[in-house]
Amino acid sequence: MCGCFVSTLDEFSSGRSRGGGGGMADRQEQKLKDAEKWLKKADKLTKLSFTRWAADWSEATPLYEQAGLVYKTAKLFEKGKHCFEKAAIGQERLSSQWTAAKHLETAGGLAKELEAWPEVADLYKRASEMYMFCGKPQPAADALVRGAKAIEDSVPDDAIRMYLDSCSFLEDDGREQMAFDTYRAATNLYIKQQRYADAASMLLRWGQAADKCKAIQSQCKAYVSAILVYLYNQDLKAAEQCHNDCSQVDAFLNSEQNQLAEKVLQAYRDSDGDEVMYVIKSSKTLPHLDHMIVRLAKQLPVGGLKPVIGPSNDDLDENDLT
Repeated sequence: MCGCFVSTLDEFSSGRSRGGGGGMADRQEQKLKDAEKWLKKADKLTKLSFTRWAADWSEATPLYEQAGLVYKTAKLFEKGKHCFEKAAIGQERLSSQWTAAKHLETAGGLAKELEAWPEVADLYKRASEMYMFCGKPQPAADALVRGAKAIEDSVPDDAIRMYLDSCSFLEDDGREQMAFDTYRAATNLYIKQQRYADAASMLLRWGQAADKCKAIQSQCKAYVSAILVYLYNQDLKAAEQCHNDCSQVDAFLNSEQNQLAEKVLQAYRDSDGDEVMYVIKSSKTLPHLDHMIVRLAKQLPVGGLKPVIGPSNDDLDENDLT
């Protein structure tokens, strides 16, 4: 370990010297030496032995914190992550879960720099758990969102689960309005993954949350967006069912968003692709929806339009009077 550190230190120092900042390089070299000394001392204080029966976290924790800051600044991400994880353990042992959560988030950010995606997810989840232990659902939800954003391009399935858990925390706490951006992020990620049915379900969940906090405009936008996503997914039946269900809500039934939905659906029933495109292009309501929905809607109709045909007489049961 010492040899590795000296090698890293020499490279760091020589790089600074070539840049003409000899004095600065010397100061940085001294900081790294101090950090290594603090780390070794902290490890010694927390390692049990025949002469040490209990870890001294009260003395070791600030040493891990100081060393972690130096390594983070020097972009020695692996060492920095290790120090902040240790500092988090220390703060938890000292009954300071809030500070422990902060350190875990810092460690998660350093894991991102290392592209250690499973660790990123784990560290942000652990931070969220610490915030919840403190009775703080908002910071807990925010930590999950930050973690999800860090990993969504690399492990989207884990990111989606983190977004959903974040929404659940806020819904359970009656703070649905604080989750609107997270509903949007989850919907966007579902669309990127071409999971359109899931995206529509997320939009309906968003609409229901908006209903609880009397955010009528957001509710109506979410409902019409779900209908448009179903249509983009070439699932007219689901779009019709979604429209019927949403129309049970008076706020949506009497809204301009519903007028757009009815016109588009009627064009689909008529198998009139030109009318679908005209309704979308001429709509003054569509531009006010989220850009991800507008982008999909402008591509309608996707695939060939088939006439909506009801059941033939041969399909009817003469004994069925319903």
